[in-house]
Amino acid sequence: MLRRNIRLRREYLYRKSLEGKERLLYEKKRKIREALEEGKPIPTELRNEEAALRKEIDLEDDQTAVPRSHIDDEYAYASERDPKILLTTSRNPSAPLTQFVKELKIVFPNAQRMNRGGQVISEIIETCRSHDFTDVILVHEHRGEPDGLIVCHLPFGPTAYFGLLNVVTRHDIKDKKSMGTMSEAYPHLILDNFSTKLGERTANILKHLFPVPKPDSKRIITFANQSDYISFRHHVYEKPGGPKSIELKEVGPRFELRLYQIKLGTVDMNEAQNEWVIRPYMNTAKKRKVLGD
Repeated sequence: MLRRNIRLRREYLYRKSLEGKERLLYEKKRKIREALEEGKPIPTELRNEEAALRKEIDLEDDQTAVPRSHIDDEYAYASERDPKILLTTSRNPSAPLTQFVKELKIVFPNAQRMNRGGQVISEIIETCRSHDFTDVILVHEHRGEPDGLIVCHLPFGPTAYFGLLNVVTRHDIKDKKSMGTMSEAYPHLILDNFSTKLGERTANILKHLFPVPKPDSKRIITFANQSDYISFRHHVYEKPGGPKSIELKEVGPRFELRLYQIKLGTVDMNEAQNEWVIRPYMNTAKKRKVLGD
């Protein structure tokens, strides 16, 4: 199993290394295609390669014309099977963290919660790979307050690191009548204001934690980005007076996420390349929004 994983990882890194070459070849073909469509002369730097490139252009279809990236590769089989998620915590979790993770288990369909005990991260990741888990979510705390969430996609990444803020669990809310009942139906997703390239990447990581819902599902999960803080909200709705009257109830939990790193690898890979990481000077750039407008 270990040799197989090493071989698969090596193949994945090799495919990723080919991206630069494929992108260069794609740009050359694009220039030739544009020149032919507009009736302009072929660029001088491409005249020696024109015959071979035109032959390749003739053989291409919609699937092969645009080069695939490692990002496509990571979620290539996402539409074929539902996500299977393992939820765990840092060692010796406090009671509030344990309660929060119990609620997250119901938030994410097909999630399983595991007590961390003395297990090492690398062992957890290896076990999850062998049992066909698609994602591992690690929740951390500081003095009893949940303060960090790591989403690791398997088998080869990416891993997104989020800070957790303003966590309010169902357990904390005193007025139980105002809350809706916790449904276990697959939820509809609302991903609001993830307009930049990094925002789309973050939304892609978050949306693949949830399976495709049925059209009549009455459960809604919202990830709303504002000033690079992602607000998580969980609602159910009913139509007590017919199709035109909608009654919305918040179910909980609720919290804010702040992205600070995306790594091109799993959480146990120390040598994995950083795709994006927040830097100290970014905190002072008030007008710059990295996830959306």
